[in-house]
Amino acid sequence: MSPTTLPAGLEHGHVTFLGAGPGDPGLLTLRAVEALANADVLVAEPEVIDVVRTHARRNVTVLDTDSGPSPDTPQLTVVDGASTTSGVPASKDAANIVMEAARGGRRVVRAVSGDPGLDAYAAEEMLACAAAGVPFEVVPGVAAAVGVPAYAGVPLRDAQGADVRFVDARTASGRCWTEVGASDGTVVVSATLDSVGAAAGELVAAGRKPDTPMTVTVAGTTTRQRTWAATLGTIAQTLKQAKVLPSPDGGRPVIAVVGERSAAAQRDQLSWFESKPLFGWKVLVPRTKEQAASLSDQLRSYGAVPHEVPTIAVEPPRTPQQMERAVKGLVTGRYEWIAFTSVNAVKAVREKFEEYGLDARAFAGIKVAAVGEQTAKALIAFGVKPDLVPSGEQSAAGLLEDWPPYDPVFDPIDRVFLPRADIATETLVAGLIELGWEVDDVTAYRTVRASPPPAETREAIKGGGFDAVLFTSSSTVRNLVGIAGKPHNVTVIACIGPATAKTAEEHGLRVDVMAPEPSVHRLAEALADFGLRRRAAALEAGDPVTRPSERRPGSRRRRTT
Repeated sequence: MSPTTLPAGLEHGHVTFLGAGPGDPGLLTLRAVEALANADVLVAEPEVIDVVRTHARRNVTVLDTDSGPSPDTPQLTVVDGASTTSGVPASKDAANIVMEAARGGRRVVRAVSGDPGLDAYAAEEMLACAAAGVPFEVVPGVAAAVGVPAYAGVPLRDAQGADVRFVDARTASGRCWTEVGASDGTVVVSATLDSVGAAAGELVAAGRKPDTPMTVTVAGTTTRQRTWAATLGTIAQTLKQAKVLPSPDGGRPVIAVVGERSAAAQRDQLSWFESKPLFGWKVLVPRTKEQAASLSDQLRSYGAVPHEVPTIAVEPPRTPQQMERAVKGLVTGRYEWIAFTSVNAVKAVREKFEEYGLDARAFAGIKVAAVGEQTAKALIAFGVKPDLVPSGEQSAAGLLEDWPPYDPVFDPIDRVFLPRADIATETLVAGLIELGWEVDDVTAYRTVRASPPPAETREAIKGGGFDAVLFTSSSTVRNLVGIAGKPHNVTVIACIGPATAKTAEEHGLRVDVMAPEPSVHRLAEALADFGLRRRAAALEAGDPVTRPSERRPGSRRRRTT
């Protein structure tokens, strides 16, 4: 039995001190994911909660150490900063929260940034657990001082195996600076933006040459990461010229690497993360979170920050009798085939099944067709493996290419059940009839325009806050413009096919990217290729690599309406 699945004590519970890494949720260890999946209570600082909560159970109680319990969990009494004696260290507050949460046999995960062994207060919280007799374990994480340089393309050691020293500028003593200044090894400094210049000065004063290469990385391992290459003597001026300092964000933590391995020429070759084709691009995906899941994951793999905005809401049909008759017909043997053209169609039929107490066994003896990878996955999750998926284009036309003609010798029944949206085209129905089939074309769900997104999102759409928008159908173009307004002229417009592109142009949008075939994943690939070519052109011209939203509004010709 894994330590993370050990049963909690009846009275004292169990606490897992868990390292959440430097910011990228993908750096969580398998043990960390396992512990989160078994947690009853999750305790962390707000920024750490955002990293780990996706792996926690749906009904987990989430507490941040700043504000105590979330509004939907008032049953848990937490001692927070507002109810403790003034002057008590923050670590005591966190320890009290952990102790309170562990009472009654709860499994508590106390998540900290980086690694618990390097956290300033985790050891005190562990001692509090030990004193109270609360069993605990430690799940190590990727320390920021190690993970951030790796994402910045700055190796800390080479074949010569030079020394690596780690320094926290906030607590380093004069003796510490003297020791690392006298060394010729690599120094990894944890600091803040506004203190990194002073740290560089300490190293020069301690004996390091002013021309020693230095890199400074902020928001490491996230899509907000940014790295500056300079030297100990020029870093302050570099940050000033980049208009990073002075800034209200001067207190943001950074990881600085000092030594020959941080030389700019080497980082240019090894900066794998910041050179991703869509690094830092804020991409608008006009689909629901469920529909956009795999697409958003693909965009993240290119370094983008996807932002899902539903443009269509799904509602039951106005008259459900037709759908009810068709589902009963499935059970009584009325159909030879059922064809699903969307995830929503699968969901509509599944809900009807559950309403009647049916399950996937009702599909016995019926052939099942599906258009699209996500539709097929939804069926498999329901317990049904499709018999037919288009071998080519994932569309109604692609399905017709592979659909067999009706043969009265081999097909005992000549009827197809087609559950679909109220606004679906007639292409599939007409094609099946031409192949000799009778079709029950049933409205399984209605699509209506979604509610407008929050004002902040609408302003970002119209004001150029997004770098790109992916349009996956003509209806997403019409509905997005209808509920949120027309994307700004600096925003890259990517369309899934010619029909969608035509609709975009009719709405006064210039189409920059079109998928080579009608697939959301090929659309994302096409956008990534566009970003890669754009980056290469900037580097070849000697220009800084910027995102589309960072360009001046007047630097691209305006769209005509």
